Amino acid sequence: MTGPRSALTALLLHALSSCEAAKPPEGAERPVPSALAADRAVDPLDVPGTTSAAPAASAPSSPCPEDMVLVDTDVCPQVQRTCLKDEYSKANKITICHRFAEASPKCTSKERRQRFCIDRYEAPNREGARAPVMVDFYDAMALCTERGKRLCWESEWIAACEGPDKLPFPYGYARDPKKCNIDNRYIKPSLEKFYSTDERISGPELTRLDQGVPSGGKPECKSGFGVHDQTGNVDEWVMLETKRGKGGWAGLKGGAWGHVRNACRPVTTSHVAEFTYYNVSFRCCADAKPDPSGGAPLWTPPPLPKNEKPKGKLFRGWTPN
Repeated sequence: MTGPRSALTALLLHALSSCEAAKPPEGAERPVPSALAADRAVDPLDVPGTTSAAPAASAPSSPCPEDMVLVDTDVCPQVQRTCLKDEYSKANKITICHRFAEASPKCTSKERRQRFCIDRYEAPNREGARAPVMVDFYDAMALCTERGKRLCWESEWIAACEGPDKLPFPYGYARDPKKCNIDNRYIKPSLEKFYSTDERISGPELTRLDQGVPSGGKPECKSGFGVHDQTGNVDEWVMLETKRGKGGWAGLKGGAWGHVRNACRPVTTSHVAEFTYYNVSFRCCADAKPDPSGGAPLWTPPPLPKNEKPKGKLFRGWTPN
């Protein structure tokens, strides 16, 4: 056949043969547009022989807030140590030990496991900051509560100070004024001035008496658990586990910057809970999150003492410049 009809028929047959040639073999994957191909290339569900990626494992949550240190250790409430060199201070009517025997202390009571969090530094728990002073026991309790924490029990403070090696000083066996802020000269205070409610009078006197250093200013004044400035710098309020002394539940630890005991175990119980002074401050503790691995049973502390400070009377302390 010739003419226009035969030409049209030939053209149609050629087009059909071209389509058959472009058709993929049986069982082959159909080609996809380039944009869709790119999407499929990054989707593991569309790649034969692969599975979806498992979600990243979340990091275990810390047992303590970032600004606190975890202490999980065996604590002996009562120990005996051998003092190799001591001194009796007539001014304070106390015996100061300068060097202890380098031996493990003898535990004269039953050991117990304690697990808790403690501030790395004195309040406000910030390296380079100065601790507020003139804070009484009840103010310290309230200020810790305000931070979602609590005051430390005496045994917690001791455990953090002695470190995992159970040392009498946070840094070792011998008293060292180069490592912690202790043994500064005594400056006779004017009680009338620094107890004045007029800050124009109390401020200059507190400044004159101040011999503290910024938190962390003595890098070697640090326990084996990494807790700073416990012995020296400021006295710190703690809760006693049984009422004793004039303060009831209130005790003072650390000894501030003067020439006093400045070791991990001594505690002052001769002041009432309302006592304030130009070198008295605090730090906070908190309960640690449960140990996921279990372990030995934990010590159960007594109920927290009641804060007997009248509401609306909270004092945040005087902070040196």
